[in-house]
Amino acid sequence: MLAKFLRRMFLVQVLLGAGLACLLITYAAWPSWSLVAIVMLLPFLTMVLVDVITALKSRASGESAAMWWRSLFGEFGAGIRVFLLRQPWVRTPPSFRAATGSDKKIPVVLVHGYLCNNRIWDDMSIALRSAGHPVFAVDLEPLFISIDNYAPIVESAVAQLCRQTGASQVALVGHSMGGLAIRGWMRAHGATRVARVLTLGTPHAGTQIAPNTHTPNGQQMGWRSPWLQALSAHETAEARALIRIAITPQDNIVYPQRAQVLPGIEPTIFEGIGHVQMCLDQPVIRWVLGQLASLTQVRIPAVGDAAC
Repeated sequence: MLAKFLRRMFLVQVLLGAGLACLLITYAAWPSWSLVAIVMLLPFLTMVLVDVITALKSRASGESAAMWWRSLFGEFGAGIRVFLLRQPWVRTPPSFRAATGSDKKIPVVLVHGYLCNNRIWDDMSIALRSAGHPVFAVDLEPLFISIDNYAPIVESAVAQLCRQTGASQVALVGHSMGGLAIRGWMRAHGATRVARVLTLGTPHAGTQIAPNTHTPNGQQMGWRSPWLQALSAHETAEARALIRIAITPQDNIVYPQRAQVLPGIEPTIFEGIGHVQMCLDQPVIRWVLGQLASLTQVRIPAVGDAAC
């Protein structure tokens, strides 16, 4: 669904660029080669505009200007890879991917965020599988529904990983809204099959980017929303002890940035990267691998003798 939407948006931008170029060639005597240049540049210029606007809107006072500029350029590069080169071209549903490393480590479920799909995890998935982790990257669809309705999707991925690997527990990594989808799944299904939860740029306290959004999941991610407060109130101390949080002070989508924490959890801070960039950034990927390195795959002792 998202891939088709992004392809249509890309087509609209190409057509708009072609129309603008034809007008400039006809009435402003621009050279004919400008048609190709404008058609190719418009999608990139649109992304630059969005990144600049969100970065300016979310900029926190007192943070490093150098890190802000660094994150702006990094987010632009990440956006090109994710929104232009990867996510629009998904044609097969997400599926189980076996580890390529020799050591069999804890299976990992990857849960993307708002207006994304499983291809945002391409770099992360390769690194995890090379390190010995079987991986399942979900697609959260439909796009604009309650986060609670994504729990069956996460549950299906967890159950499939357990069946495929024989493990009784999995680790879950969530980016942005994906971290909330994982917490929502834990509220619905418990934490007995959870070895670790890692969240990247997740709006645990909500974001101020779009206070007037009308989509159900957008409203749930609003700053200190009733849904977020109810989620936190339901969470047990045992479930919360499984969670680790990573944030960036230059997050251009989820802000106030340093408020995105949960009681009793000290966040890991990554300076100079943007929101989408967190899924591609090598230091973040190494942090994820490090957080999972100490976890061992607990095998199901007998057929049918497990919650999975």
